[in-house]
Amino acid sequence: MYSVDLNSDIGEGFGAYTMGDDNEILKYITAAQVACGWHAGDPMIMDKVVRTAAERGVAVGAHPSFPDLMGFGRRKMNISFEEAKNYVKYQVGALSAFTKTYGVKIHHLAPHGAMGNMCQDDRELARAICEAVYDIDPEIIIYYCAGAVLGEEAEKMGLRTACEIFADRAYEDDLSLRSRKLPGAMITDEEESIRRCIRMVKEGKVTSYSGKELDIKGDTLCVHGDGPKAIAFVKRIREEFEKEGIEIRTFR
Repeated sequence: MYSVDLNSDIGEGFGAYTMGDDNEILKYITAAQVACGWHAGDPMIMDKVVRTAAERGVAVGAHPSFPDLMGFGRRKMNISFEEAKNYVKYQVGALSAFTKTYGVKIHHLAPHGAMGNMCQDDRELARAICEAVYDIDPEIIIYYCAGAVLGEEAEKMGLRTACEIFADRAYEDDLSLRSRKLPGAMITDEEESIRRCIRMVKEGKVTSYSGKELDIKGDTLCVHGDGPKAIAFVKRIREEFEKEGIEIRTFR
């Protein structure tokens, strides 16, 4: 029996600006990474998303980033170990106020954007994030991108981990995500996405942008909530995975 967690990065609007359909996507996913206010999100959005997730039994995760609201957290920043550690603590602390309000715990943490991409090979940043999580609650699961040193550093610290794969992103030959600045970074064709997802889960294989066959582990599958086809993707994934005998369930 195959199984996988289905997650999405949501709560990424800000004030009067809406990004994605959080309410609709929460009908289909098993875990949500909630923006904590630094790349997107605000107190009203965080409250609504956490409340809805709690009502629907969707696991709530923190989605911290660099303090880059204007750049949506997608610009690299050169910060110290202590800054990185405390930036994560600050954002998780903000989200935990809402999870406590609705009687749930923070289930996992997945760094957003540039912070997450840098954790592919930046061990100092990865350790800082892991230390922050360990200090707050060592039961929080670290969601890390396939091939990233973040997973290794988390496991060294005794933290639980889940390897994250992506339904809507292309991979480079080293399993890093293809930069959004380059052509082909986003996968928008539903059929192609479904084929890739099924293969990653059942065969542990993915084809890189250059055509290389790569081994990949997938505990949790991400559909970006701000993608133009996010709702269509999660619906199709649900339908097609059932046909393929793949159970969608929260990662434990």
